[in-house]
Amino acid sequence: MPARVSEALVLRTYPLKEADLVVSFLTRDQGKLRGVAKRARRPKSNFGAGLERLSHVRMAYFQRESRELVNLDSCELIRSQFALAADYGASVALDFFAEVTEQMLPAAEPNERYFRLLLAVLDFLQPPAKGQPVAVTEPVGKAWRAVTYFSLWAVRLTGWLPELHVCLSCGSLLSDGEAPERAFFSRGQAGLVCGHCRRTAGAGGSWELGAESRALVSEMLRLPVAQLSRTNWSQDTAADLRRFLVQQIEGHAERRLLTARVLEESDS
Repeated sequence: MPARVSEALVLRTYPLKEADLVVSFLTRDQGKLRGVAKRARRPKSNFGAGLERLSHVRMAYFQRESRELVNLDSCELIRSQFALAADYGASVALDFFAEVTEQMLPAAEPNERYFRLLLAVLDFLQPPAKGQPVAVTEPVGKAWRAVTYFSLWAVRLTGWLPELHVCLSCGSLLSDGEAPERAFFSRGQAGLVCGHCRRTAGAGGSWELGAESRALVSEMLRLPVAQLSRTNWSQDTAADLRRFLVQQIEGHAERRLLTARVLEESDS
């Protein structure tokens, strides 16, 4: 019998030898793990389609303290993401979710809230079931909405979200009163600065994080992704916020995200 069975989301697989795979997966109870799935590349294996990207599974594995990689025994598929394969925007969003999770989360540190975040955005992206009555208008630009929401909460849950209401340099409030102060960010800067500090520092290569996007942050931190008041999203919606969050991720991970550029070049 396997030593452990965990609810998990598959992040990525790597070929090993002729028939094996190295699998990176996020478990609800044990955090991010890596393991070897022997004979997983053969037609008749114990894994079937369960090792596809972001498949939601129950993973059976043996874990030994002396080894970095666990031994995967089998997995039971709970839900695949096959329904999203025909949607290019959603497919790239899945790649983005997996890459960010790979880069942000340390190994073997449980983060159940992050696991639930992934389940929430994956559930939101699913198309309506055939024959299911549509009670409300289907949101437009679901991929952009899910990616923005995921990026914000991923940065927050890993402890990398800076204060967005205070200037990093002078400490002045950026959202005081009916006319919020303009706020700016630049690569390598862990926070926002006001217009005065930006001019004083003579910072080049900076971008503005608009008041609308900052207000959207407050709403996303309060509500589930499916309950956001704005339902019609496009690539331009909160584009400044996504740029800011991607730069925060890349700064802490110390590497560029390959999928972020692909995502912004798509027309989903």
